[in-house]
Amino acid sequence: MNKYNYTPQPIDTSDVELPKELETLVEQMSKNVHEVWAETRIKQGWTYGQERNDELKTHPCLIPYEGLSEEEKEYDRNTSIGTLKFIMKLGFNISKT
Repeated sequence: MNKYNYTPQPIDTSDVELPKELETLVEQMSKNVHEVWAETRIKQGWTYGQERNDELKTHPCLIPYEGLSEEEKEYDRNTSIGTLKFIMKLGFNISKT
């Protein structure tokens, strides 16, 4: 297989339903996903800018999670939900101690 014929094959987690008690965890994870992304961008030399500009390395999402639009937060939530569902699909239990 060469790199141009790559076909993603993620594990199907459509049958996994997150328990309601994980909603707080999803939001905490989503904030952390954003923080990790922002930290990485800043280390790469990116700064805040009203518009994304790859040449100037500016991005409008280099702000605290709380300031993001709901659309941007949803991107992070989908990552968090997908990760939690994947963990559960593998047979792990998620519980607070």
